[in-house]
Order: sequence, then structure tokens, then C-alpha cells
Amino acid sequence: MTSAQVGKQQHGPDNPESVDGGTPEEGYERGLGSRQVQMIAIGGAIGVGLFLGAGANIAKAGPSLILMYALAGAIVFFIMRALGELLLYRPVSGSFAEYSREFVGPFFGYFTGWTYWLMWVVTGMAELTAAAIYVDYWFPAIPRWVTALVFLVVLFGVNLISVKVFGELEFWFSMVKVTALIGMIVIGLGVLTFGFSSAGDTASVSNLWQFDGIFPNGVGSSLMTLQGVMFAYLAVELVGVTAGESENPEKTLPKAINTLPWRIALFYVGALTVILCVVKWTEFAPGVSPFVEAFAKIGIPTGAGIVNFVVLTAALSSCNSGMYSTGRMLRTLADNGEAPKAVGKLSASKTPALGVAVSVAFMGIGVVLNYIVPEKAFGYVTSVATAAGIWTWLMILISHILYRRQVVAGRLPASAFPAPGGTVCSWIAIAFLLFVTGVIAYDADARVCLYVMVVWAIGLGIGWQILKSRNPQIAARGVHGTDEPVREPVG
Repeated sequence: MTSAQVGKQQHGPDNPESVDGGTPEEGYERGLGSRQVQMIAIGGAIGVGLFLGAGANIAKAGPSLILMYALAGAIVFFIMRALGELLLYRPVSGSFAEYSREFVGPFFGYFTGWTYWLMWVVTGMAELTAAAIYVDYWFPAIPRWVTALVFLVVLFGVNLISVKVFGELEFWFSMVKVTALIGMIVIGLGVLTFGFSSAGDTASVSNLWQFDGIFPNGVGSSLMTLQGVMFAYLAVELVGVTAGESENPEKTLPKAINTLPWRIALFYVGALTVILCVVKWTEFAPGVSPFVEAFAKIGIPTGAGIVNFVVLTAALSSCNSGMYSTGRMLRTLADNGEAPKAVGKLSASKTPALGVAVSVAFMGIGVVLNYIVPEKAFGYVTSVATAAGIWTWLMILISHILYRRQVVAGRLPASAFPAPGGTVCSWIAIAFLLFVTGVIAYDADARVCLYVMVVWAIGLGIGWQILKSRNPQIAARGVHGTDEPVREPVG
């Protein structure tokens, strides 16, 4: 079966998994409505990278961290518009691996699918670690590994029920995060404007530059935070994984992607700007949520506890999303003969239950890390997740560039949602991601993730050779050429 045929089956009575528009349902229940997809898109990237990781980055970069988030946010928007163009060309679950397979080659589809799975497994470990840290705020006597294990089991149960239950839980998780962030911004602006609370006397916009300037530790130190900043943006691409289970992807996906700029401006740039105006950057420390710390400084009764609950919700939300996406990615790999067939089977509730279970088992390594090295677990796993995420984003961009070449050559139809700037923005984003990779390599604490990725690549390379020896057709699936049929665009 060619890559084009993987994306589009002949529909008829013998193929119940097709829909009238020619886009396969892949056996999934299209149970994610517009309301849920929009909120997943809005809240998907609001997790521990912002709520917890920003504390360490503020200590390194000071107010210039705001500029780093704005710069990285622009690049992330380029990535998402490239993905959006591909999604409206062919919306499928496991989209990143499918597009890599279709436009770059079968090995890259295989590698991207497994690497995206790794990214979410490791991100799940980070979220469980963060959740355990947040529970410490109220119950310091409970070991972190116990808390992490309890959350892992509960979220696993949710993901086994149905995609509608996942979507509804994620909707409310995201609603809590979004509402709370807006509330924090409003309260912070109130402190700046009216000077109430104990922080009112020192709150000022001048806090952004009067303590050793916007770049207090130099431009180099600010650039070194890009690894953590990019980790904070991981999961924006989750809307691509929901494509196979969205009720109306040709309408909901573009809307979700086009709202990204204001989400970045409000929830990342806006929230950090307000916090650093209310509390000077020198008062924040690594390992402590700057949002919790800011509310403690403001002195609002129970405010810090409320914010701690919100950031706990954010961590659980991201871990919940991780379980969802890893199960779908494993099924995509299984459908292409690149993972055991068993993990590709759907349960009675039309969820890839075994795929989710396998992923959860690996996320359990995070519980072990919280038992062995509780103070270092978060740093270890976030660096690996960032490296895996960068690979995924690079493959989205490369697939987009190669897709555009096929469109120009007349071999494929143009997407109904073209990226602004064409491939120029994709090339800019590729250059930026390669720069971030160089930053990671320069950082002695972070570069260990690159060693992990080398070992990962060797392992996948060996696995690919084994797969080819057992099934030569896997490697025979070529990328698009002149003999490929033209597929009708979606929408």
C-alpha cells in the first residue's frame, strides 16, 4: 500500500471506516466537538513549562524572558500554520508521522511516530513530577512518588473510557487554566493600577528594566533559556493528533490554529509581563512557580493556594493529553506495521486501550525517578522532551516544504488552508530550531538529552532494519512522485 493509499481508502460497503468526504475515520469515534477542540487548542500548551519552568528561566534571563517567549511564539505559529496546511490537505490521526512518511520517506514516518511517542511519554513524566511538587505545597509528608503514582492511575482510567470523556475532562482542565490565567492578569493589572495589597508599593512597569536592565545576565544567558521556553510550547501541535476524532476538522482546525497568536500574546507574554511588573525578577527562584510566588507576594488570602491548585490542574491536563496522544500514535505505527499489531486494536469504546496502557507503563518511569532523584527528575525529563519535540516540529516543516513542491508540480491539490509566506516561514522556523539545538548542545546540563536521542536513534535504526527484513514492503513505500494519484483536498 502506498503512502497515498494509507491516507485515503476506497470507500464503500467493504470499508466502513470511510466517510462521505473521503477522509478515513480510522475506526475512531468522532467524539471531539468544536467546543472541545478549541479548548484543547487554547489550553494544550499551558502546562508546567510555563507554570513551573518559568521560575528557573526568570532567574537566568530576568525580564528578557518575555522577549524569548515572544520570539519562540512567532516561530511556533509558523510551525502550526505549516501543520494546518497539511491537516486540511489530509486530516488524519497521527498526522506528523503520516506526513513524514508520505513526503520524506517511510523511515522518517517510522522515526517521527516513535519519537513523538517518546516526547509525550517523557512529558508525562515531567507533568507527574510537577504535580507531585504542587501537592507538596499542602501535604509535604506525602512522598512525591506516591502522589505521582496515584495521578498516573486515575488519568489512565479516564483515557480508557472514551474519547468523549477525555475531551470533556480536557475541556474543563483547560477552562480552569485559562480562567485562572486571565484572573491573574486582571489582578496583577489591578495591583499596578490601584496599588492595593502588600505588593502595591513596589509594583511598577519599571521593574522590567531598573534591576540591571532587560538583559541583566547578558544576551547569552537569555538565549540559553530557549530550551525551557520551547518546552513550554510543546503540545501546541496536539490539535493535529485530534484530526482523526474531530467532528468537523475542516472548520475546527483552522480556527484553533488561527487563535494561536493571541493565546501566546495573552497567556505567555502577557502573563509574564504582568508578573514581572508586580514582583521584581530577583525575587523568583528555580523550582518554585512564579505564579504561586507572585500571589504570595501580593498577599491575597488563600491566593497562593488557589494558584497552586490551578497549576496542579495544568500539570494533570498535560499528562492527560500525553496519554491520549501516545495511544493514537502507537496505533498509527501499528497500522503501518511499525509497532506490534496488538497496540493498534481499538477497545469497545473505540480507544486504543492497549496502546495507552503501554505508554502509561513507560510513564511510570517518572514515578521511579521521583523515588530515586526527586530533586533532579524534572530537569532530566524536560530536556529529553524538548529534543524529541524539536525533531517532530522539524519534520512538520520539512513535510510542508516538500508538500508545497508537489503542489507546484501539479501532483497534489493545494490545501484549503495555505500557510502565509509559503515555505519561507518554514525555512525560518527550521533555522531557529537548529539554533535551539545548538543552544542545548552548549549547555552542559541540557546536552545529556542529545546523548539520549543518539541512543534512541540507534535503537530505532536497528528496529527499522529488523522490520525491513521481516516485511520488505514497509521500506518500499515511496514518497510522492509523478505516478501518485491526485487527492481531492478537504473542505
